Amino acid sequence: MNSALSRLSRTLASVHPLILTLSVISIVGMNLLANKSIDTGISWLALDCGILLSWLAFLSMDVATHCYGPRTATVVSLTALVINLVMVAVFYVASVIPGVWGESFVPGSEAAINTALNHTFGGTWFIILGSSIAYAISAVVNNFLNWGIGEQMGNERSFGTFALRSYVSTFVAQFTDNMTFALIVSRNFFDWSMLQCITCALTGAILELLFEVFFSPIGFRISRRLLSGDRSPNAPRPA
Repeated sequence: MNSALSRLSRTLASVHPLILTLSVISIVGMNLLANKSIDTGISWLALDCGILLSWLAFLSMDVATHCYGPRTATVVSLTALVINLVMVAVFYVASVIPGVWGESFVPGSEAAINTALNHTFGGTWFIILGSSIAYAISAVVNNFLNWGIGEQMGNERSFGTFALRSYVSTFVAQFTDNMTFALIVSRNFFDWSMLQCITCALTGAILELLFEVFFSPIGFRISRRLLSGDRSPNAPRPA
C-alpha cells in the first residue's frame, strides 16, 4: 500500500501543477454545471451546461499525454476523478445539513427553492456513478489513442501533429464518454431509445470537438512550454 502511494505521489509530483489543477477544476465544475440543461429548441439534441468545461478536461488530458505519456496522463485523470468524488461527498453533506441557502430567500418559495438547491448539490447516485464510469473509460481511450497516433507520426512536435492527435482522440473519447453515460443512465433510468443515445453521443462529441479546435492552440503552447524545460526535474520519460 505504501509503495503504491509512493509511486502515485512521485508520478503526480512529476506533472506540472497547472495540468492537475485544470483537470480537477474541469471535472468538478462540469459535474455541477451538468445539473442545468440547455434549451436548444431541437427535440433530439440534448445538452447540458457541463459542455462549457468538459472540453477543458480533455484538453488537459491531451497536454498531459503529449508531455508525460498516456500512463501518467491517465493517473492524473483518475486522480482528478477521485478528488471529484470527494467533492461530491462534501456537497452531499452540505445538502443534508439543516439550514437555508442564500438564494432561497424568495417570499413564498423558500422551502421549494431550498429543497431544489439541496437536490442540485446532493446529486443523484446513478448519475454520479454513470458519469464516473464514463469519464474513467473515456480517459483511457483518449490518452492511449492520442499517444498511439503520435507514435505513428514519429512523435513530431509540430502544431499540426498535436492538433491531429487531439482532434481524433477527443472526438472518439467524447463519443465514448457520452455513449457510455447514455447507456448506463439515460437508457436505463430515463427510457431513452438507442437512437437517442447514439444521436446525443454523436452531437455532443461534435460540439466538444469544436471546442477542442478553438482552444487547441493554447494547449499546444502549454505543451511546448512544458517540453522545453518547465517540467519538474524529476519528471519521468513519457510512457
